[in-house]
Amino acid sequence: MSELPGITLSSLDVSRLEALLAGLSNPGAESDALQDELDRANVVEPHEVPPTVVTMNSTVRFAVEQTGEEFEMTLCYPRDVNGQPGRVSVLAPIGSALLGLSVGQEIDWPVPGGKIRHVRIVDVTYQPERAGDLHR
Repeated sequence: MSELPGITLSSLDVSRLEALLAGLSNPGAESDALQDELDRANVVEPHEVPPTVVTMNSTVRFAVEQTGEEFEMTLCYPRDVNGQPGRVSVLAPIGSALLGLSVGQEIDWPVPGGKIRHVRIVDVTYQPERAGDLHR
């Protein structure tokens, strides 16, 4: 098993995510995975988050290592996904895995049919902390 990459989270995101987890009526594997991420994170104040880090409500551009294809996703709270394309819940396995990663880091992304795409974070095209937009 490979070592997990280091992650950085804002104290505001951690506070909001802990409240989300505390309010779940049926916690399970997804909430356990998110709690594991929170427990291992380097937590800093929002203004100290590097602009290349994936935080809550960040929009992230990825490149598929096998093909070079690029796509964007926004990491959201479950209430904000609403079945919209281009959004992933932080409670989804891939969502909790993305939280706190940085540009240049890589992750395995499960796709339909049981396949895995190896993707690299190319850019954080929007980050609330960088934009000073901390109300969401």
